[in-house]
Amino acid sequence: MTSPLDPIAPSPVVSAREVRKRFGPTEVLKGITLEVTEGEVLCILGPSGSGKSTFLRCINHLEKIDGGSLEVNGEFVGYARHRGALRELREREIARNRVGIGMVFQRFNLFPHLTVMDNIIEAPIHVLHQPPKQAQAHARTLLAAVGLADRENAYPSELSGGQQQRVAISRALAMRPQLMLFDEPTSALDPELVGEVLSVMRRLAEEGMTMICVTHEIAFAREVADRVIFMDEGVVVEVGTAHDVIDHPQNERTQLFLARVH
Repeated sequence: MTSPLDPIAPSPVVSAREVRKRFGPTEVLKGITLEVTEGEVLCILGPSGSGKSTFLRCINHLEKIDGGSLEVNGEFVGYARHRGALRELREREIARNRVGIGMVFQRFNLFPHLTVMDNIIEAPIHVLHQPPKQAQAHARTLLAAVGLADRENAYPSELSGGQQQRVAISRALAMRPQLMLFDEPTSALDPELVGEVLSVMRRLAEEGMTMICVTHEIAFAREVADRVIFMDEGVVVEVGTAHDVIDHPQNERTQLFLARVH
């Protein structure tokens, strides 16, 4: 029996149960089971083709799973229960379903014909139906936080890769998400620009944002991750603290990967 003085366990934000995904004859995810709790930072490591990015895309229904279940804050993303079975939602319903999930991609995916400000306020105005002045005020706060207060009228082509990625993070945060997904957000950047993006992510972690980060930045994972997962060939090979997985890996495949990336 739970005592009133016992600490309440953080509620799971993401619950994955035996998640499977195929592309044609190739099974890319082979039964992924994990939970991510509120305020947790989970970093996913692994070689290219291990299923890391596919799993991330399944969380917000950019890819449909072929087996198992995936819930965010206790609800299926992209599906609803109907007469005891799961029914896939319409695209407009799925968009509403995704509101609480922010995602930052390898490529920045900014609208090239819109200014920085217009990129950030597009979804809050048209999806959340925020008044333009309110959306603009929040966007300016976000831009100031990532060091881009003076670039709200610039176009993406006028920004460096690091600046574009910081705008992309601001755009995701403008929807006030409860969960942030990062899919190798520094992999398309020149080495000297990586630090400015990681510093923004580091600050989000310090502020308690629930985050799942697919990354090859081992030092970053060691510093900010509450837990680290190593994936290979569609399965979770090893999971634990950064100290356990990065500094003292037990699995031979994890050891080999880390030796190569170091």
